[in-house]
Amino acid sequence: MNTIDPANTAAYFRDVVKKEILEDGLEINIAGILASSDPASITYCNYARSGCEDVGINFKLFNADPDSVVSILSDVNSDKNIHGIFIYYPIWGDLRDGDIRDMVSPQKDVEGLTSYWISKLYANERFDGEERQFKAILPCTPLAIIKLLEETEAYTPYGLPFKGKTITVFNRSEVVGKPLAYMLSNDGAKIYSFDVTGGIVIDNTCADPEPVTVTREMALRDSDIVITGVPSRQFEKISAKELKPGAICLNFSSVQNFESDAKAAAASFIPRVGPMTVAMCMRNALQLYRNYHQDR
Repeated sequence: MNTIDPANTAAYFRDVVKKEILEDGLEINIAGILASSDPASITYCNYARSGCEDVGINFKLFNADPDSVVSILSDVNSDKNIHGIFIYYPIWGDLRDGDIRDMVSPQKDVEGLTSYWISKLYANERFDGEERQFKAILPCTPLAIIKLLEETEAYTPYGLPFKGKTITVFNRSEVVGKPLAYMLSNDGAKIYSFDVTGGIVIDNTCADPEPVTVTREMALRDSDIVITGVPSRQFEKISAKELKPGAICLNFSSVQNFESDAKAAAASFIPRVGPMTVAMCMRNALQLYRNYHQDR
């Protein structure tokens, strides 16, 4: 088994961003809005602050209560001296969080989660701007996962990098699983996507694909890559006997979704993604600054 440590890859991407900011003397300012006592939110906030400090981005945290988030967000959206925005969820823990997520200015959306960027992703529209001169922003955790998969034997560094590969994703959230499935499909893969309702095939090469259901057994048997993000100990962990020989396994959940024998059997195993998510946010922040703020 080849275990890939995301911290090493993240350090490489942070160094690239840090070098560019230092050499060009860039002054990039990021606002973070925290309105939750959720431990995971606080941890993510601390990682983001540390990541910004490491690469030379100025980070300002706004501690808020849920009722004041919309007002603070309006202020930082309109502040020309703020070039990127983090919001740490949950705020309300219900559908209102999605509404707030979509209030972030797309030109300051460090995490790439507003419907503006997500709709471009689902349409496989890879550029932005009146002259299509800017690369579109991609959601940070799905992007982190793909960058980690680039270090495995399943990645082809030309053409469609995952063409001919079958990939199962256990997570179909709007924040990670669904965008990730479409990104991988856009890059040539056949995708089996699972949530609590079961599995479906996602095929972004077809304008109006027929929904096709798939079982866990079939998906795992066929998959060259298995990606899990199920934050529940009730999830039946994936065992070695379910995997295709030589499969690559990646877990992005706070709970490990693979049995020990599956990790040992995997051609490559990626146990977590967290450090890379923050690194991709730093990369997105630099890209947003270059695209939309530098010459204003």
